[in-house]
This record gives sequence, structure tokens and C-alpha cells, in this order.
Amino acid sequence: MLKSLAHCIRTQIPISVTFFFRSSSSSSYRSKYHNYHLRKRRKWPHPVYKARWHEKLSQQHAMQALRHQASSSPINLLSSLVESFALYNCDPTPNSYHFVIKTLIKTSQSHHISSVLNHLEKFEQFETPESILIDLIEFHGVRNEFQKAIEIFFRSPNFRCTPTVDSLNCLISVLCTRKEGLEIVPQVLLKSRLMNIRLEESSFAIFIRALCRYRKPKSAIGLLHHMFDHNFDIDGRSFSLILLTLCQQNDLECDEVMGLLEELKKLGFRLDRTDWGNVIRFLVKKKKGVESLEALSKMKLDGFKPDVICYTMVMDAVISAGDYESADQVFDEMLVMGLDPDINTYNVYMIGLCKQNKFDDGIKLLSSMEELGCKPNMISYNALLCLIMGSTDCWISN
Repeated sequence: MLKSLAHCIRTQIPISVTFFFRSSSSSSYRSKYHNYHLRKRRKWPHPVYKARWHEKLSQQHAMQALRHQASSSPINLLSSLVESFALYNCDPTPNSYHFVIKTLIKTSQSHHISSVLNHLEKFEQFETPESILIDLIEFHGVRNEFQKAIEIFFRSPNFRCTPTVDSLNCLISVLCTRKEGLEIVPQVLLKSRLMNIRLEESSFAIFIRALCRYRKPKSAIGLLHHMFDHNFDIDGRSFSLILLTLCQQNDLECDEVMGLLEELKKLGFRLDRTDWGNVIRFLVKKKKGVESLEALSKMKLDGFKPDVICYTMVMDAVISAGDYESADQVFDEMLVMGLDPDINTYNVYMIGLCKQNKFDDGIKLLSSMEELGCKPNMISYNALLCLIMGSTDCWISN
């Protein structure tokens, strides 16, 4: 200290300044040492994104181990699931349970599904995706296990899953595959109201398809009225399906079907080309030549160009009704529209000539068919044979 003081006197530096520099240097050294100690010894918290990434990676490894176990020995898959994820210190995922359920179904071990569901219900915390339950409902539906399908649907909240109209539609579709299931549907709908699930247009479409499948088109029309009164949008495919079912009914009279068609139109139905074809086919089946000709005219007024099949059916109907003049007009109109008659068209026209005893016209038509590249078949020659024999009651096989 004395030497320092003497040195300060010799260099004329104030003592206070000297002490200041010495104390500053010592303080700076202690601060640097303290920061170095913190950097080397302190345990910094891991960022959240790193923790999530690590958990996701662990779950992927666990899933790979589960897949390997399932491929080598698909037995006790539930235990394999729990052990695989415990090995990597992570929680099972919804995909892991979905994989186990699908594997059980694929390997004919569906009797173990109930234990998997019980474990999922009691020991897991995640929200179960609705798609898992939908797959199970479809599986039980294929096996006609309707009560198990219903049980899974109403157990959805126990799996921390909020059921929507998707799972309800799946259950309805399953139940509607058989008549005994269709009888359970009203009870299911009443209970589903307590789950705050509202029927949508897709739900009604399932009902309409089921009613048409069981040949109940009138009930389907009643359902359409309900949809119309409650401002539901009605899919055009539902209209078309009901019309097709009506036209396929053998126990309905022509007037009744046409009346129901007008009722559908009031609900907003607009016939397309296929619908008009079904109507014409129904009228031809009922031997309504005039009505089928009128339907052809309405089809054109709606902006649809009839095809060869429609013209052939109408021509067949008017020939059956004995209106040969209209048959000629239909045939000529088809040619004017640029349509090429097929073998069925020529055969129908040949039958008309047979009924009119026009032998020369029949020979000319047969020659024209060969020139146009439409080779006559057995029906064509049978019709010509009827002309030669002078019979109008020949049986001509289709």
C-alpha cells in the first residue's frame, strides 16, 4: 500500500482515482465469474415446442413397436398397446386404439373389442374421434348386430366423444338394411333427441332410400311432405328414386302414378332425361300409347332431347294401340332429329308393318337395314315370316 501511495505521489495521480480503478477491476472479475457459473450450472427449462416434439416422436416409436408386434403375433393386442407406449414413457393415441380395433376385426378377434373399449373408457383421457365409433357401428351392422351398434352410439359420451349427425346417420343406415332394424329406428330417434342431435337432409335421404327399397313409395312421399313443411332442402335424387319406385310398382294404376307424379312436381320436382325415360317406360308397360306420346312431347318441352330408346318405346306403345300413323310420325321424327335407329327400333317398326299386312314395305325395310349396316336378327325374320304367312298374331320373342 505504501509503495502504491508513493507511486501515486510520484506520478501525481489522485489516491481516490487509484482506489476506484482497483475496486472496479475486482467487481468486474466477480461479475464475470458469477455469470460463468450460472451458464454452466443453471438448468434452463425446455421450450414447450421441444417437449411436444419429443412426446410426438416417442408416440411414433411406440406405434412402430405396436405395429411390429401386431404383424408378428396379433394376440393380446391391448396388452401390447399399453406396454409399447409405457416403454417409451408416453400416452396412447387415438390412432393406436383405432389400429388395434381394425386389426382385431381383420384377424377375426372381434370378441376382444369390448375389452379394448372398456379400457378406452376407463383409463384414457383424450377425446375419442367419432370416426372410430362409426367404424364400429358399421362393423356390427354388417354382422346384423343391431343392439351392439345401438349401444356403441349411446355410449359415445363415455368415450369423451360428442356424437353428431354423422354417427346417427351411420346407425340409421345400418338399421334400415333389414325390416326388423327399421322397426327400431323410431325409438333410436326419440332417444337421440336427448343428445341434441338434429336430423338433416342426409338423414331423410337415408329413410327415403330405405322406404323405396321396401317398395313403400307412398310413405316416402309423405316424408317429402314433412321435409317441405319444415323447410328442408330436398335432393333431386330422392325425387328420382321415388319416381323410379312408383314406375316399377305393378299394383299401381296408371292414373294413380301420374297423380303422384303431379304431387311430386308441386313439391319442387323437375324431371330430367332419365326420369322422363322411366315415365315413358311405365306408360308403355301399361299399354298407354297416347299417354306415352304425350310424355314424349312434354320431355321435349322441358328441353330434353329424347334418345333412340325413348323413341323406340313410344313407337312400340302406339303400334300396340293400333295407331300406325303416329308410329310413322315418331319414326320420321327420330330420323329428322339425327338419330340412327338400332336393331330394336327396326324390329318394332317391322312388327307394325306385320300388323298392317304391308309385305312390300317389310321387304324394303329389311333391305334398308342391311344397307345401313344394321344386320337383321331372328326377331326381324320372324316378323317378315308373319307377313308372308299373312298372320298378325305371330308370337315374336324378344
